[in-house]
Amino acid sequence: MRHDAHPHTHTGHDHSHRSHGHGGSGWGGRVKAGLREIFAPHSHDAADSIDDALESSAAGIRAVKISLVALGVTALAQIVVVAISGSVALLADTIHNFSDALTAIPLWIAFALGRRGPTRRYTYGFGRVEDLAGLFVIAMIVLSAAIAGYESVRRLFNPVAIDHVGWVAAAGLIGFIGNEIVALYHIRVGRRIGSAALVADGLHARTDGFTSLAVLLGAGGVALGFPLADPIIGIVITLAILAVLRTAVRDVFRRLLDGVDPGLVDTAEHALAAEPGVWAVRSVKMRWIGHRLHADAELDIDPALSLFDAHTIAHDAEHALTHAVPKLSTALIHAYPASDYPTTLKPTAGPPNPTL
Repeated sequence: MRHDAHPHTHTGHDHSHRSHGHGGSGWGGRVKAGLREIFAPHSHDAADSIDDALESSAAGIRAVKISLVALGVTALAQIVVVAISGSVALLADTIHNFSDALTAIPLWIAFALGRRGPTRRYTYGFGRVEDLAGLFVIAMIVLSAAIAGYESVRRLFNPVAIDHVGWVAAAGLIGFIGNEIVALYHIRVGRRIGSAALVADGLHARTDGFTSLAVLLGAGGVALGFPLADPIIGIVITLAILAVLRTAVRDVFRRLLDGVDPGLVDTAEHALAAEPGVWAVRSVKMRWIGHRLHADAELDIDPALSLFDAHTIAHDAEHALTHAVPKLSTALIHAYPASDYPTTLKPTAGPPNPTL
């Protein structure tokens, strides 16, 4: 006997969020944790859940819209500084920041497409478009690192005089603040809804903020009579961008390769094994489809049970799984007769229930 449960779309349930502590205490530990959070923000695959897939997509679109407005205001403020100072170099940096802000548009499209339902051809829906948008964001971070590195090395060997030092510093400060605000917002919302692409875009905004920070610190060095501060700080910032790039690549490619947090698999296995009537959990497979999770599980149950009882056990196990695992939208449970239990199978939930 084999029983395949129907997929169950999970909506409207609350999940608990276990806090993730970071090691280290005291001032040194807090500094280390803060730096780690900037360059490699923790991936909260089991973070707070937004229960409905449409609601989480709407939250992603809202984050993209707000970031476009925020970065647009930042670019306009920089343009005002450019107009007052007349600096061509500042104009180029402003155009760069404005063009990078447009990377939010592919994410907007991805979230909009992700709200479409499955079709006969795309039976899992269009959530994977998010991961493709994440690849585009990674390409933009690579480009930012390449430009920053090239310009820094070029100015190291061929120093370029910086005019309007005060205005340059002002523009750098504006760019850093605007991009860092967007970075924090995107990373927070991306974690909350489980979108690796949105987190990656937040990291991209952070790299742009680093570039503006380099402008600010370089101008400060020039003002203090150390012109080589500009290219040296640029090289340091390039290395910082590469550190951020590593985190973005890791998160996006894990999604593309169907990688999940092993803790989610452990949670699923324990939840299924604890269900009455489940003798053993054969396997649990999980994958992200956009910012939602899908699971497939195989269970061993009493072979003497009727088809109706097997269906009930599978349905209850499915229900428990969608409550235990955050952001799990669909689950397919396969129930098999444990004909060879207990000689070859190792039960994960104790002995079979004698009342069944």
